[in-house]
Amino acid sequence: MRFATFSAAGEIFYGAVTDAGMIALNADFPHWVTLYDVIAAGGLADLGAAAAGKAVTHVDFTYEMVLPNAPRILCVGVNFPDRNAEYKDGSAQPKFMSLFPRFASGFTGHGRNLVRPPENHTLDYEGEVAIVIGKGGRRISQEDAYDHIAALTLCNEGTIRDWVRHAKFNVTQGKNWDHSGALGPWLVPFTDASQLDEARIITRVNGEVRQDDVLSRMMFPIRREIEYISTFMTLKPGDIIITGTPTGAGARFDPPRYLKPGDVVEVEVEGIGTLCNGVEDEVLA
Repeated sequence: MRFATFSAAGEIFYGAVTDAGMIALNADFPHWVTLYDVIAAGGLADLGAAAAGKAVTHVDFTYEMVLPNAPRILCVGVNFPDRNAEYKDGSAQPKFMSLFPRFASGFTGHGRNLVRPPENHTLDYEGEVAIVIGKGGRRISQEDAYDHIAALTLCNEGTIRDWVRHAKFNVTQGKNWDHSGALGPWLVPFTDASQLDEARIITRVNGEVRQDDVLSRMMFPIRREIEYISTFMTLKPGDIIITGTPTGAGARFDPPRYLKPGDVVEVEVEGIGTLCNGVEDEVLA
């Protein structure tokens, strides 16, 4: 079962995704206004039960960012061995993971265009798996970490590369341009460790494979990410952790291969799906 946020005829819905279209479920759960509220209440199984046997309600729709009102999104940076080497600074594998925040306004949905701003054209792609916390907690052990995941989704963690260099100790301003990245297409309930431990992530630009790696090679596995992050902050249902991207981003080519209008980026993980986005220039008012 897959669950998404989508729009149709000027309204926002959430519901179940089928091959034939969407099954809107908002009306069945008026106490859960958004898909985020469903996650916070541990209601994904209820959505699945409600969708069983229902007819498709929408065949003409647009995907929205999967959790458009998610208040806390944390990203893990430089989390594959080859990514560390890409920086060519001679540094050894770091002892602790790099973290930075992203905000929901920086993401769009599946099938929609990433937006390249006029101020800078170094828009880059980063294909990643994102986990959605379903059970909150503090100081969560690695052994128990997977028990706290509700669902999985995909991320194109689009970045304006020049703007991550504007300050010495942070990358936040390069990571949060409106609609520069994407999250979706949908949530896949997390049921089995093999969904993550055996996952392979592939990113394509205009059909060309640019990133291809397996999550088992992460320097900081997802169990460790949950343990580490929950040490300093209490994780809450609906929190999103974007877990890290493999080598092969556009900035690391010589010369760099940044995204431009008309490009199409696909992020694929078997068992989760494919997140696909075009690219357009921002239209100034």
